[in-house]
Amino acid sequence: MHGVRSRRVGLVAAVAALMTIGPMAWGVSPAVGSPAPQALPSTVADNFWLVTASGAVEPYGVPSFGSPSGPLNRPLVAVAADHSRHGYWLVASDGGVFAYGDTSFYGSTGNIVLNRPIVGMAQTPDDKGYWMVASDGGVFSFGDAQFYGSTGSIVLNRPIVAMTPTPDGKGYWLVASDGGVFSFGDAAFYGSTGSIQLNSPIAGMAVSTDGKGYWLVAGDGGVFNYGDAPFFGSASGTATEPVERIVRATSNNGYWIIQQNGTADAFGAAASQTMLSQALMFEPITPGDKAVLFAFQQLGKPYIWGGNGPVGYDCSGLALASWQHATGISFARVADDQYHTAGVPVAMNQLEAGDLVFWGTNTADWTTVYHTAIYVGGNRVVEATGNQVQLNAISQWSMTDVMPNGRRP
Repeated sequence: MHGVRSRRVGLVAAVAALMTIGPMAWGVSPAVGSPAPQALPSTVADNFWLVTASGAVEPYGVPSFGSPSGPLNRPLVAVAADHSRHGYWLVASDGGVFAYGDTSFYGSTGNIVLNRPIVGMAQTPDDKGYWMVASDGGVFSFGDAQFYGSTGSIVLNRPIVAMTPTPDGKGYWLVASDGGVFSFGDAAFYGSTGSIQLNSPIAGMAVSTDGKGYWLVAGDGGVFNYGDAPFFGSASGTATEPVERIVRATSNNGYWIIQQNGTADAFGAAASQTMLSQALMFEPITPGDKAVLFAFQQLGKPYIWGGNGPVGYDCSGLALASWQHATGISFARVADDQYHTAGVPVAMNQLEAGDLVFWGTNTADWTTVYHTAIYVGGNRVVEATGNQVQLNAISQWSMTDVMPNGRRP
């Protein structure tokens, strides 16, 4: 049996690499009295780039400015969007730098033998230079970025995972996975979690507006505040994907905690503000992450009725192939059977990367399901629809056809 083809299409215009498709002419209205679909995850980063270690750049509501062509010498480990959000830098573990959009290339460590791999990058306030940091805290400066010091000669308890410049760019902090903080230039030390037993390693840092405080965020969403950086809450216990960063609101009155798939939680005044576009690294951790990564690799392939790949797919064929190839997990072939039997049901506000999302003409009757897609995060899905595999928003169509729950194979 073949999967059921989607009947209404609305491609996100920002996915520049994919063909724009108009709505198809036929569709079925939901049955009267069908239950309303459940809420989607509470807050999302609506505009961001998702970057994989192999060099794929997937845009979510933002333009694609490019990505490396051909195989990389080393995997990508970090990405930074410039302050205008009209470009980004990609950085590999050997310090190779790739600049796209309105960013410029100022140098790299690609031809230097490093003691430890590069793990992070930060740009100067005017975007005319950048620093790279290695896991031992070695710092490399390019363009107008000045060198203020490093931990390269210090034996660290844990590796460095991130660096953050001061607001004026005349200093920076290095942060280790245990929350140890090292300050250089005009960066002052306000505290650390170096002596605290953490539930999850530290993943990132954000600095207060005046540089007189900072927040640290752990991979589970726990937040630690120092100096004049207030505490507004944490995502500990609620994050379903590894937390990658914390982003300050327009002043010190709130922040967003962002998971690697773009799902974000807003705290304080951030709930009423619009977050600037972010650039995120996506590392497959869970089986669902691996299914998403496989689905990304199919973007642009043709829609083929009954297609199971690798040339092309229909909607349920893509869902099945992504899970089978990436994880070895198998389930029903057809969309309505997938909704009825694949894995376990998941509330729509609890979706995780790789979960299956469904549409039906009667949301109270599983036999009316006509389309399935793979949830990525940030309320986006990868789906075979129209004439090719696409990256789209769940809400691109009327939400009245979305089934009350997803499925986790």
